[in-house]
Amino acid sequence: MDGETRSFLNVWLTAIAALCYCYYVTASLPPWKLRVLSLLPVIALFAALPLCISTVIPSGVTAFFLAWLCNSRLLLLAFDSGPLRQHKKSIPLFVTLACLPLNVRSESNRRGAPAARAPKLPFNWAAKILLLAVLVTANGTHCYKDANPKLLVAIYSCMLYLLIDVVLGFFINAVRLLTGVDLEPPSNEPYLSTSLQDFWGRRWNLVVTDTLHQSVYVPLRRAAEPFLGRQWANFPAILATFLVSGLMHELLYYYVIRAYPTWEVTWFFVFHGICVAAEVRIKAAAAARGSRWRIHPAVSGPVAVTFVVVTGSWWFFPPLVRSGVDVRVIEECNAPVKLLWKALEYIGARLNI
Repeated sequence: MDGETRSFLNVWLTAIAALCYCYYVTASLPPWKLRVLSLLPVIALFAALPLCISTVIPSGVTAFFLAWLCNSRLLLLAFDSGPLRQHKKSIPLFVTLACLPLNVRSESNRRGAPAARAPKLPFNWAAKILLLAVLVTANGTHCYKDANPKLLVAIYSCMLYLLIDVVLGFFINAVRLLTGVDLEPPSNEPYLSTSLQDFWGRRWNLVVTDTLHQSVYVPLRRAAEPFLGRQWANFPAILATFLVSGLMHELLYYYVIRAYPTWEVTWFFVFHGICVAAEVRIKAAAAARGSRWRIHPAVSGPVAVTFVVVTGSWWFFPPLVRSGVDVRVIEECNAPVKLLWKALEYIGARLNI
C-alpha cells in the first residue's frame, strides 16, 4: 500500500470515528450552545483532514464531502435542524448521510414536481461514465490542447458535470443498493435548464443546493423578513447564499491547488447571485402586474447554459488551468478509464463483438 492510499484510508477512518463521537454526543446533549461547543473540534478536524491528501481528485472529493457538506450538516444538527436530525436512531445511516453527498427523498418530493423529479433512463449513469471516459481519453492524447479556448472551456464544463454526476452517482447507487433507501439524484440534467434560477436552484448539484438552502438561504430570509418584508427578504438571502457558495468553492480550490486564493471563483458565484436575484425580482414584478409573458424555454434555456459556460471561462476555470490542476485531473482519471476500456474489450471478445 503506497503512502497516498494509506493517507486516504487514515483520513476516512478518522472521519468515521469522529462521526461516531458526533452521533453519541448529539444524542445526549441539548441543541444550541452545548452541542455547538461539542461539535466545534470535529468541524475543525474535518477542515484540516483534506490537507493530508496530495492527489487532486481524492483531496477534492474529501474536502467537498467533509469540509463542506459534512460540516454544514453538523452545524445544522447543532441547532436541531438539517437532514441528520431525522436519522439519529441508526448510527450506520447517520454516519453515511453525514459524510457522503446523499439526500433522502422526502414524501413531498415524491409527490411534488413530477417533471423535475422524473426518473432517469436505466442506462443514464452508465452512458455518462462512457462519455466521461471518451473525453478523458481524448484529452489524454492532447488532441484538445491546440483547440480554440472556448471549445476547451465547453469540454471542461461537460467533464466537470459528468465527473460530479459519476462520483456522486456512484455513492448514491451503492447506498441505495445496500440499504434500499430512496435517495435524491445528484443533479437533474442541468443542460435542460430554462433559466439561471432553474439551473442553480433545481438542476445543478442538488445536494449542495439543498445544503445551502437549509444552512444559509432559509435562516437569512427569515431574519430579513421583519425588516424588508416578505417581498424583498429573498433578495439578500439569495446574494448571501451565492457568496457562501463562492467562499466554499474558494476553499475547495485551496485544497486542490494549495495556493493563496485569487477570489475569481468567489466573484463568479457572487455575479451569478446578483443575476439570479435580479431574475427572481423581475419575475415577481411581472407576476404582480398580471403579466403572463415568458421567454420560450427553447430560447431561454440555451442562453442560460451558455451564460454559465461563458462566465465560467472568465472566472471559474482559469485558476484551475493556471495551476495545472486540469492536467492532473485528467492524468488521475486515465488509470480507471484504461481499466474500463480493457474491461469492455474483454467483454466484447467474450461476446464476439
